[in-house]
Amino acid sequence: MKKYLYITLISAALASACSSDKPQEEIPQTAEENEVTLTAQQAKNISLEVAEVDFGNINETLKLQGKIDVPPQNLVSVSIPLGGYLKSTKMLPGTHVSKGQVIAVMEDPQYIQLQQDYLNVSNKLSYAAKELARQKELNLTKANSDKTLQQAEMEYSNLLVEQNALSEKLKLINVNAAQLRGGKISKSVNVYSPINGYVSKVNVNIGKYVTPSDVILELINPTDIHLNLTIFEKDLGKIKVGQHVIAYTNVDPSKRYDTEVILISHNVSEGGRGEVHCHFEQYDQRLMPGMYMNAELQFGNQKVQVLPQDAVVSFEGKDYVFVETKPLNFMLTAVEVGETSEGKTAIVTDLKGKKIATKGAYSLLMKLKNSGEEE
Repeated sequence: MKKYLYITLISAALASACSSDKPQEEIPQTAEENEVTLTAQQAKNISLEVAEVDFGNINETLKLQGKIDVPPQNLVSVSIPLGGYLKSTKMLPGTHVSKGQVIAVMEDPQYIQLQQDYLNVSNKLSYAAKELARQKELNLTKANSDKTLQQAEMEYSNLLVEQNALSEKLKLINVNAAQLRGGKISKSVNVYSPINGYVSKVNVNIGKYVTPSDVILELINPTDIHLNLTIFEKDLGKIKVGQHVIAYTNVDPSKRYDTEVILISHNVSEGGRGEVHCHFEQYDQRLMPGMYMNAELQFGNQKVQVLPQDAVVSFEGKDYVFVETKPLNFMLTAVEVGETSEGKTAIVTDLKGKKIATKGAYSLLMKLKNSGEEE
């Protein structure tokens, strides 16, 4: 028994002597869930660098979304004030029209009656004018009474008012009263385009009777279409009238359109959103009302906290930096970032006075993830 104990002690001593001959390796301390600790050798291997946040100027880009809209003055609903039957039209949605072009022909018996009434009144007015002139001559020699002259004047004035009223009614159906003097009456009237543009909607068919409140066609003047962008309340103060905005569609993101801010809404919706209206500097026929677009608005030289781009790492859809809590010990910390420009990233989260891993952050993230998987 003593012999066995002696041999065991010798073996332990030899093992201890052999282990003392080997160089001792640094063992990092146990880290918390979001902490990672390095040895001096590991820090050297990943070229670790630590520094505080810097302050600098960076160009910030605000990304917005919206859709193409048409101002009310460029969206026209065409109707016939007196109603009638649609006799003919060649218009289809998308058809280009010019101002003054015939876009529909209407007919109705009341058009005939209105023209007839105007001609009758015109004839009566002509007779009343001659009668008034005759009564004035007679009144000069007192061959008639003043009352008779006054009645002639009143008759002439009433007919003149009636003629002017009928003339205005004829204008509503695009009939020139001067052209009726020859006695020519038409049962149909033309409807003309009030703008240059294109047809967006056709609401009636041939032979249908339309009332004065019915919209026959809807026209759009695309030369003044604008981009209506949605912006969050917190960003409203960043935008000013006259600022330049770059817009593009999801269909062709490479095609960029220059726009200018022309109006900023002073109303904020319940969701904390406002509206910004932009004017296209050059119209493109491919841009249609209702089409969704993306936009980018750049601000020059915003003074913010900045870190090297490599100091920020992304993990599971969030942005992080490694904050040094003590030498060679780092805490993974979530941050809100801004724009990246010329290798520097704007940091919205306040990191003033803290030391950040500005180089080797990705290696720290890999070590943290691998240690988590091993556990």
